[in-house]
Amino acid sequence: MDRFYRQFVRPGDLVFDVGAHVGDRVASFQRIGARVLAVEPQPAMVRALRLLYGRSRSVTIEALAVGREPGRARMLINVDNPTVSSISPAFVKAADGAPGWETQRWSETAEIEVTTLDALVAGHGVPAFIKLDVEGFEAEALSGLSQPVPALSFEFTTIQRDVGLACIERCAALGYARFNAALGESQALIGDWMSAPDVARWLTELPQTANSGDIYAVAD
Repeated sequence: MDRFYRQFVRPGDLVFDVGAHVGDRVASFQRIGARVLAVEPQPAMVRALRLLYGRSRSVTIEALAVGREPGRARMLINVDNPTVSSISPAFVKAADGAPGWETQRWSETAEIEVTTLDALVAGHGVPAFIKLDVEGFEAEALSGLSQPVPALSFEFTTIQRDVGLACIERCAALGYARFNAALGESQALIGDWMSAPDVARWLTELPQTANSGDIYAVAD
C-alpha cells in the first residue's frame, strides 16, 4: 500500500482521506510522511480513529461527511459491516439483492454533519491527494470541489456505475486529463493512463463480478 501511494504522495504533503473508516489508509499516508486530514462521519469509526491517531501531530480528524453542500444528512449504518454505511439511499437500494451483497443490512441510522471539499480546502489547505471512499456518494462529494488538486481517487462499484461515470465527468470538467484504476484492494494500477472517455468506456465494460475498485485522476 505504501509503495502504491508513493506514486501520488510525498513526505510533507497534505492528504485528505475522506471516508477514513478505521484508518488503514491513514496509517499508510502517515508512514510515507504525509500530513493527513481523516474525514469520517460514523461515531464508532471516529472513536476508533481518535484512539489510534488522536495523539499524532500529523493526523487531524474531522467527524464529518462530505457532500455537494454543507448541512446535515441521515446516514444508513450497516452494523455488521460499517465500511459500507452510506448517506446515499440509492446506494443501499442498488445493493439490495445484488450478487455479492445479499447479506448486507443497513439496520440503524444516525444524523451527521456534512461539509464540502471546498470548505475542507479553505480550512486545512490544498491537498496533494484526495482519497474518496464514501459508498455511492462520491459524485456528490466531487460536486463540492471547485478547483482541481494534483491527484485524487474515488471508489466505484459495478452496482452503481452511473456514480462512477458521473465522477469521471466531474473530474474532466475540473481539468483532470489522465485516469487509471485499481480493482478491489489490489493496490495495483490496471495499465497505462487513459483519457476520460477511455476510462468511462473501461468502467462501462467492466464485468459485474469485478464489484468495486478505485479510479485515479491526475491533473497534469
